[in-house]
Amino acid sequence: TLGWACWKTYLGRPEWDGYSCYAMQILANALRTVRRPEEALPVIEASLAVLRRFSPPDLEAILTTRINLSGCLLEIGRQDEALALSRDVYAEWVALKGVSHQVTITCGISLANSLLNLKRWDEARTLVRDQLLPVARQSLGADHHETLKLNQVLAEAVHYDPTATRDDLRLNQRRRRQRGP
Repeated sequence: TLGWACWKTYLGRPEWDGYSCYAMQILANALRTVRRPEEALPVIEASLAVLRRFSPPDLEAILTTRINLSGCLLEIGRQDEALALSRDVYAEWVALKGVSHQVTITCGISLANSLLNLKRWDEARTLVRDQLLPVARQSLGADHHETLKLNQVLAEAVHYDPTATRDDLRLNQRRRRQRGP
């Protein structure tokens, strides 16, 4: 309800002031929160179209909206599209901010979750273990919530992978013990 109220409040404002676009993003987030991603999808797409019309474009806002679009696509079952978009956005964040920036790591988590949803266990494990987790530990710290999410994604990739060997499971357990609780 608050999402709709926000959108209606700023509906008549000019696009260039940013408030109408921000209101659309709030509405889309609210719809996704109450598990109505089908309704959120056109709102996110409209928000993205508005952001792209700005001159100069706000690249960070566009990338953030695109990763939200990827999450929405994943929620409505369009996993292949979500994965392709997540890969593109992650690569763009790496180019824009570098691999150790928190937003890049957060986007990497989204990509890893897309891989898990498509049961691409090896790709998810490799992305998290070899690329994201070492960088997150170094730049954010071992106790940061994003680093902890990466540990969870790695654990899921190992746990659910039917081809995972006992050595994979032991290695994952050994790493957890070395890091502590």
